[in-house]
Amino acid sequence: MSAAAGTTGSGASTPAAGTAGSSDEPDRYDLGHGTRALHVEHYELELDYRVRTNRLDATATLRIRTLEAVKALELDLADLTVQSVAVTGAILARYRHRAGRLTVRLTDTLPSGSVVEVTIGYAGTPRPVRSPFGEVGWEELEDGVIVASQPTGASSWFPCNDRPGDRSTYRTSITVEQPYRAHAHGTLTRRSTGASTTTWVFDEPHPTPTYLATVQVGRYTEVDLGTEPVPQRALVPAAQASLARTRLHRHAEMMRLFTDLFGPYPLAEYTLVVTPDELEIPVEAQGMAIFGVNHLRGDSGGDRLVPHELAHQWFGNAVSVAGWQHIWLNEGFACYAEWLWSEASGGPTAHALAREHRTRLTGLAQDLVLADPGVDDLFDDRVYKRGALTLHALRLTLGEETYTALVRAWTARHADTPVTTADFRALAAEHAAAAGDGLVADVEDLLTAWLDRPELPPLPDADEPGHGVAGLLGQLRRAVRTAAPS
Repeated sequence: MSAAAGTTGSGASTPAAGTAGSSDEPDRYDLGHGTRALHVEHYELELDYRVRTNRLDATATLRIRTLEAVKALELDLADLTVQSVAVTGAILARYRHRAGRLTVRLTDTLPSGSVVEVTIGYAGTPRPVRSPFGEVGWEELEDGVIVASQPTGASSWFPCNDRPGDRSTYRTSITVEQPYRAHAHGTLTRRSTGASTTTWVFDEPHPTPTYLATVQVGRYTEVDLGTEPVPQRALVPAAQASLARTRLHRHAEMMRLFTDLFGPYPLAEYTLVVTPDELEIPVEAQGMAIFGVNHLRGDSGGDRLVPHELAHQWFGNAVSVAGWQHIWLNEGFACYAEWLWSEASGGPTAHALAREHRTRLTGLAQDLVLADPGVDDLFDDRVYKRGALTLHALRLTLGEETYTALVRAWTARHADTPVTTADFRALAAEHAAAAGDGLVADVEDLLTAWLDRPELPPLPDADEPGHGVAGLLGQLRRAVRTAAPS
């Protein structure tokens, strides 16, 4: 699975890089997690995990910058046991861990802009935490671990400021028994082997929201998927390696298409993890996506879901929402990427799919406002499909060249920063104005209809299926068909 009251939009307006800022106004989309009083600049996680007993012993060091004057630091941490707390840069008075909240009280008030380090020792049996959308976070597999932190599951395995607008760098070290392999977000920088364990160390220099932080543990083998523009790999159970090579043999072509349409791939590499267990849905993480073994099968929807999760590396990961209210910016783009890959790879056109899904949505309740869907409907399929339809309508209105320039500017200008719907409106208006021909008013009216009103608008007129999207996609489709296998 992705303006909130009082939050700010782009990185240019934030008080500290990587955070959506602080405010006294409540935000119903906070889901009871996180605080806007502080920003975690960096997480240093030392994890020692035993698969057979589901035992985690860990130390987390957080570098924290205060965004307002505080006398206590509030962090999210679920059912694990806090064993020690130390503070550098301030004097610890006491701490309390209760009801999923770790409160670190100080002897003196820290002014806004202060930087402190908090080191927390903790241990226990990690398990998923409850959310309005089911249990999320650290979960045991039949033989390993899957961590799906979206939207509020990060606190199931490390102390954090669990808000989507708070982005941080990470260093994650995880020690597991042999022959298990551990994989975390970031780039593997060190691996060391002991008598019966292996330690894997990953560095993530890109500011990352907590919900995209992850660890995967299993008996995995590596399958190469491509090398350009970045290494692409799948980690799969050995018995599924041949199937993965077959089902994912066009992954490098998909990556090339998306870099042409969306801009340069924003991270150092991409890893697709396939668990030995069946999963209901895949989930994105920073530089990674996690699928169940069922998604490799031909009737599982994998052909649609693989491009969806890859597109999240641009939309939701590199450019991520300041608050959950703006989830359509993650899921609408990822859903639309499914339609673009379909057309480029020889399937139904994006326009045909848009018309099909619009027809289906007309039979559903017309009570969802895309720019403010409400907490209960954050992950409603209407958010995904209506978000994709909004982008298709915008593409038809702007034309191929202007729309593609808008998307590439979106991923370039807002990389590694939290964004809001208002940010997207502003950029769309900017590109409409540059295109001329009175497009600004057309784009404003279109976005108002699709984003702010519950009734489903019609798609803009098209002379023929694919009109307005055929130019670049036609070229890419021909290129994909004639490309040699990677």
